Amino acid sequence: MTAADQPTSSRSTIVNVPNQLTVSRLLLSIVLFVLIAFKQFLPATIVFIVAASTDWLDGFIARRYGLVTVLGRILDPFVDKVIICGTFIFLVAEPSSELKAWMAVVVVGRELLVTALRGYLEQQGADFSASMSGKLKMVFQCVAAGLSLGYLHYLTRGASIDPETQRMFLYALRGAVWAAVGLTVWSGVEYIFAAARLIRR
Repeated sequence: MTAADQPTSSRSTIVNVPNQLTVSRLLLSIVLFVLIAFKQFLPATIVFIVAASTDWLDGFIARRYGLVTVLGRILDPFVDKVIICGTFIFLVAEPSSELKAWMAVVVVGRELLVTALRGYLEQQGADFSASMSGKLKMVFQCVAAGLSLGYLHYLTRGASIDPETQRMFLYALRGAVWAAVGLTVWSGVEYIFAAARLIRR
């Protein structure tokens, strides 16, 4: 490779498909927040599902085709936190939401703590990759947020839904919310103990 080819190669490495998907997810998060603010919960639900799907897709493509980059490792978790934390905060502002303010505080606080720990430990050369509890936490947070948006659509738009279905929907939503909060706390504690072990070494 010649010196003249290097800038183009570096650019193509950074602007690859996984990173483009990550950036598109960041743009979708802005659209999502605007839709929630204007109480357009059905399109907000659709946008959230699409955005959450690209999170899985960009990671799969990056690992499958060896397209993992430093930018991607930084940008991907950042965008995930913007979407999840932002969605929880916007949902808390909705009076009919099952999400409470303290739940959003737990979610945001956990993300800030783990980000700080990961930044410090990886700077020291330690491997602080996501654990299984962290991945499960992300799944249930997405389920809780998606169900919350769907439920708000039915409540605010008066969509036809029989009482039994609405009751089951509400039970599923509450189960997902509490599972998400529980896994958020569990994974946070697990990361704290993992960080403590690495620091002692």
